Amino acid sequence: MATRKISLRHLRCFVAVADTGSFTLAAARLYQTQSSLTATIQQFEEEVGLKLFDRTTRRVVMTADAARFKPVADRVLQDFDTAVGDLQAISLSHRGHARIAAVPSMVEHVLTPALAAFQRSYPDITISVSDGSSDKVERAVLSGEVDFGIASRLNNFPDLAYLPIVGDRFGVLFPADHPLGSIDRSLRWSDLAEFKTISLANDTGIGAFLDAHPALGMHHHASLTDRASSTTSLFAMLTLGGRISVLPELAMQSGPLKKFLFRELTDPVVTREVCLITRQLRSFSPNTQRLVDALIETIPCDYRWEGIRDEHNQAA
Repeated sequence: MATRKISLRHLRCFVAVADTGSFTLAAARLYQTQSSLTATIQQFEEEVGLKLFDRTTRRVVMTADAARFKPVADRVLQDFDTAVGDLQAISLSHRGHARIAAVPSMVEHVLTPALAAFQRSYPDITISVSDGSSDKVERAVLSGEVDFGIASRLNNFPDLAYLPIVGDRFGVLFPADHPLGSIDRSLRWSDLAEFKTISLANDTGIGAFLDAHPALGMHHHASLTDRASSTTSLFAMLTLGGRISVLPELAMQSGPLKKFLFRELTDPVVTREVCLITRQLRSFSPNTQRLVDALIETIPCDYRWEGIRDEHNQAA
């Protein structure tokens, strides 16, 4: 078949032109001459029998066929580059770099102890950590920006694998002078109905979870003005007084939120599932696998998801 003549070079040239909208900029990105790039694109078009770009005086625009093909080309190049990176990591043995993304509530009490244990054993491996919402973490794993993520299952992307590692019980956070503090029995979800509540935005795993469970009653009294985009902005809003928020325990224990009171909620007891997020069918480099093992081993027993070791060993 003619398509056997198409190589990764053709895909890289196609993607560069599609991303920049310019043969000049694409050639500069790829460190080749414009004439060589143009010839490669023309060869690609001849091999597939389709026109890939419409050229105007100002910009190069993908045809409809090319636009449909672009995500496939991106994925092929990403998978190839990741696989080569894995092979290079093997050759480096105990040297290299690992990249992680995590929701803020997992950094202090779950990720930090794992990193400390890992770097005692492998001091020559460098690590980069980024934090953000569950949506941001999932997309960073999906795009290959990081090796794995730690977050709630928000988008449930089919190209990602989700291994539950942490179970984190929900409770209510409130100022010391709030009426909830005078209730001397276990607090129930129904006890919160009469109070003004600040919820996290639904691009966070916590906000999306509560929105997806209307039976808990939290969506009835959360208006647009009662939303916070992160625990940082949530803290600022709670300091205004007279407000409460529903969070898992580990989220409450991060940063300045610790100044407020926290009590677990019952009737029902609700637990957040936090997952180790990886790309489907993608092997870890040895260094990343060691870091994941350290993470699994150092999760506090109180928060360890039941059966985590067995599931992890099967996944590995």
